[in-house]
Amino acid sequence: MTQAIGEIAKKLVAEHNDGTKFHRLDGINDLADAYRVQDAYVAAIIGENGTAGYKIGLTSKRMQEMCGIDQPIRGSVFTNRVFGSDVHLSLADYHHLGLEFEICVRLGHDLVPNGVPFTPESAGAAVDAVAAAIELVDDRHADYSVLHCETLVADNSWNAGIVVGPFVPPPACMEEAEGIAYHEGVEIARGRGADALGHPFVPLAWLANHLAASGQILRKGDVVMTGSIVTTRFPAGPFNYRFDVSGIGSVKVSGA
Repeated sequence: MTQAIGEIAKKLVAEHNDGTKFHRLDGINDLADAYRVQDAYVAAIIGENGTAGYKIGLTSKRMQEMCGIDQPIRGSVFTNRVFGSDVHLSLADYHHLGLEFEICVRLGHDLVPNGVPFTPESAGAAVDAVAAAIELVDDRHADYSVLHCETLVADNSWNAGIVVGPFVPPPACMEEAEGIAYHEGVEIARGRGADALGHPFVPLAWLANHLAASGQILRKGDVVMTGSIVTTRFPAGPFNYRFDVSGIGSVKVSGA
């Protein structure tokens, strides 16, 4: 099976290089297989870069039901794919760029398992700062009507980077924080911290437990994207977006 995992990862690398449309990959039978492929795929493309943290996806019950699973998913964020606010992107660098509007958290100390599952409270206690953020996803023109969740996970859960605003201390009642997305200065959508499974620390606790199950941990300085609270946007031409989160701050991204 190890050889098969490596071959699937190589296929993913080749398909990204060739611009192949996202499709279901054979040989990935469950989420455990999917994460093994993801780890091999990340190892194959990360080069001399490190990882800055993680993205968490499918943090709404509706999206989980659409994908036929009962939990969120994770992917790695590379250090060279972390951008500050006001970055200008080139659409040509992506196959099909999507923008997801989220709350990003930063760990102030390691989350070391102690035999007791992490809770939103215990995981959240490790957070020293939060920021308004936009995840960059590249779905390679996926057909969502036949989306294969395991292949999505294997493909590093589509993470192509993150754009992060200034970090600030976590506000109280983060579930009540309101996020408003603007395109060219015009409001297009809004959401709340509670749209990420009730509170951004809920998916964070899930991630900490998910990693602990495979002997990994969240470390001091890791950044974690806690899940989209506004519908994904796919710019087809020049764009300028801003995302404001009450009590947290703002982040901007543009491109052409």
